Amino acid sequence: MFVHSVYFWLKPELSAGERAQFFVDIQSLRSIAGVRSCYIGKPDASDRPVIDSSYDCGLIIVFDDKAAAEAYNVDPIHQAFAGPWRTRWTQVKIYDCVEE
Repeated sequence: MFVHSVYFWLKPELSAGERAQFFVDIQSLRSIAGVRSCYIGKPDASDRPVIDSSYDCGLIIVFDDKAAAEAYNVDPIHQAFAGPWRTRWTQVKIYDCVEE
């Protein structure tokens, strides 16, 4: 199993409508072949100092293997999402892990 975790920080000047559209558009990633499961959400409010809740959107996708994740990265649906939004986030952090 291959787990792909992505955290997005959107530009502060984006309107509420643009932020809502981001969450609509990111849903398209669920339909990419090879996606076993997909979770999309906002950070939970927490007072625990070890929890980073500064991001705007978290995306967790589970694939059967690394090959499926690599195919996802070049899939036209992924490119259609990332292309227009790339200029509207300030930061993206990606954490990939493989089940042992």
